[in-house]
Amino acid sequence: MEKFFTGFNWTEMFKATMVLFAVIDIVGSIPIIIKLKEKSGDIHAGWATSVSFVIMVAFLLLGDSILGLFGVEVEAFAVAGAFILFAMALEMILGIELFKESGTQKTASIVPLAFPIIAGAGAMTSIISLRAEFAVINILVAICINVIIVFAVLKSTRLIERILGPGGIAILKKVFGIILLAIAVKLFSSNLKALLNDPQDNAAAAQTELVIED
Repeated sequence: MEKFFTGFNWTEMFKATMVLFAVIDIVGSIPIIIKLKEKSGDIHAGWATSVSFVIMVAFLLLGDSILGLFGVEVEAFAVAGAFILFAMALEMILGIELFKESGTQKTASIVPLAFPIIAGAGAMTSIISLRAEFAVINILVAICINVIIVFAVLKSTRLIERILGPGGIAILKKVFGIILLAIAVKLFSSNLKALLNDPQDNAAAAQTELVIED
């Protein structure tokens, strides 16, 4: 437990917070949230944030076990996640649609707000990808910070939309899209390098060389 808390690092926490903030993109989702409010009549910010928090923390703590069942390494998942983040960044920057919406008519705070808008595939992929580089405590704090931001945004959606306007929201999406793109490239390069330099593969290669020499 002591080791868990001593792993806290301000820089890692800040980077993880920025990654999740860019991926969740709650500010960019304001138009979608407003549409959901119009359809359902109201959105319960507490329920939506609580459920999304549980989903993200569960994936943070159990993600390795889930991947282990399929024999997938964290680094491999991080490389795959980098492709997802890259595609999401292109959507934000270029204004194109790469991920098709299901078009569901369910109007509840849980679906589709808590999942998949807040704690969607992008957030879960990012959490696993971040685990390959950052300590768990830093990612956990980053999740808490983002959940608080999400709650604040959900409680003041109309006010934020009036302040920023369509132009302000569009600019934010572009800026965070570029940040997310850079993060995706870094995740890909660093984790691909780790996969290529797998100690087990290196040991197997060395053993093979010894057999050949003998």
